[in-house]
Amino acid sequence: MKRALAAAVLVTLLPVCAAAVDEPADYRMDDYRAPVPDTLSGGTVVTTEEAFDLWEKGEVAFVDVLPQPPKPKGLPEGTIWREKKRHSIPGSIWLPNVGYGAIADVTDGYFRDGLAKVTEGDPDHPVLFFCLQDCWMSWNAAKRAIEDYGYTRVYWYPDGTDGWAFFDYPTEVIPREPEPE
Repeated sequence: MKRALAAAVLVTLLPVCAAAVDEPADYRMDDYRAPVPDTLSGGTVVTTEEAFDLWEKGEVAFVDVLPQPPKPKGLPEGTIWREKKRHSIPGSIWLPNVGYGAIADVTDGYFRDGLAKVTEGDPDHPVLFFCLQDCWMSWNAAKRAIEDYGYTRVYWYPDGTDGWAFFDYPTEVIPREPEPE
């Protein structure tokens, strides 16, 4: 009942809250927290309920791309550094900072390695990308997986953990995938 009500509220509010956004030809390079398009060329856009169904079946690799600043190198001794915990979809891999429009070679390698880990190196393995609602990071990451890395079964979940939590689906704290040294 709660999920049906949540879906009805979202469907009612979406036309009021969101203007149509065209899918760009290239990666989004700035203003990453802004309305996103309804489409992803070469991929499948999923709703919260569709993402939940895919999650329950357990056949799709879920990839969280929420950015997080790394611990700065060379901090003075005694400096306290606390990374913000990420409450995400259970079983997801967290690959922060891979959703920017332009990424460094080391980030590209990190992203490729993370995807290879969750797909066992199979570009036909289904993979779902998400972040937060109205966040271009997941759109960029999904586009990169399709166009640059050759993944063929890509899902994009634009409502991300905001939509997931709104439906009261389970979350858990997940660690970020370690970055190469």
